[in-house]
Amino acid sequence: MIHSIKKHFINAITFVCLLLFINNTHAQTFSKIAKKDFEKREDSLKKYARNIVFAEESTNRFRSDSVFIKMLVRALKQNNSFNYPFDSLQTISRIYAPDSSFRIFTWQLKKDEYVYIQHGAIQMRTADGSLKLYGLHDASMFSKNPNDSVRNINNWIGAIYYKMILKTFNNKKYYTLLGFDDYTISSTKKWMEVLTFDNNNEPVFGGPYFSFKDDTAKRPTQLRFNLEYKKEASVRFNYDPELDLIVFDNLISETNEPEKKDTYIPDGDFEGFKWKDGQWVHVDKIFDYKLKDGDFPKEKLILDNNGKPDEQKLMDQSIKNQQKSDSTKRPVRKN
Repeated sequence: MIHSIKKHFINAITFVCLLLFINNTHAQTFSKIAKKDFEKREDSLKKYARNIVFAEESTNRFRSDSVFIKMLVRALKQNNSFNYPFDSLQTISRIYAPDSSFRIFTWQLKKDEYVYIQHGAIQMRTADGSLKLYGLHDASMFSKNPNDSVRNINNWIGAIYYKMILKTFNNKKYYTLLGFDDYTISSTKKWMEVLTFDNNNEPVFGGPYFSFKDDTAKRPTQLRFNLEYKKEASVRFNYDPELDLIVFDNLISETNEPEKKDTYIPDGDFEGFKWKDGQWVHVDKIFDYKLKDGDFPKEKLILDNNGKPDEQKLMDQSIKNQQKSDSTKRPVRKN
């Protein structure tokens, strides 16, 4: 018994030391001078990042957006910028891939009460710390049917991403992105998108990944998936790691007008998607997977219901995920 307790204590001490080593190693990524330079650049970016969202005049929002993009690119050109979190940019979503191979910046620009434009960029992790960046160009407003095609960085369906799930099939990686779009004055959209990389390591958005083959009423496979609903409604759409399911609210029209998406609200039931053989297969009745009351995972949005930033927790967790991934890949030092 004493031997068992002693062994458990030693294992606990070893684990704590390992965590300290990981955190210390991550903190030493930059020299003091380099870290100070990033902090200075981030401080300059912060003002423009807030103005993109909160400036009252559209001209100020567009001007801030333009300056922010130029300053961000300059900051990312600094060596090893991938390892700098920019965690004070609370109106800009920044999520890391679970395997730390890239991260995505996304944000939205309000043109007027009727039009929102999403902007984004994918920063790849490089061996030498140099910049490899893909700018994302939102083509949503020019797409009558955004679910109908596989897309690239030049005709991206814009969204502010709040979650990324990594799945594999036949030794290929599939990164599933969950995001939202304020969309119109009366409705909001939430998106589910699969991101892959082609043989040239170029980003590819969409594909035949959303299947309804297990439904009673069969539907064609979709290239991406979205929910559109009433602006004031609170709609849940996130990944539950314990259930290994994407879970979301079932929606109905509160006015019995199914053609009007801005009347859709949750009805209290849940649907979902389960990863099977390289596809997300629709699950019509989520309670078959024993979802407990009150256990639904809530997404961490950029802004809360009062319009205040509430995205820091998302970035904190993303950084932790990156550190965890880094620690598993770090070679063991031999004395």
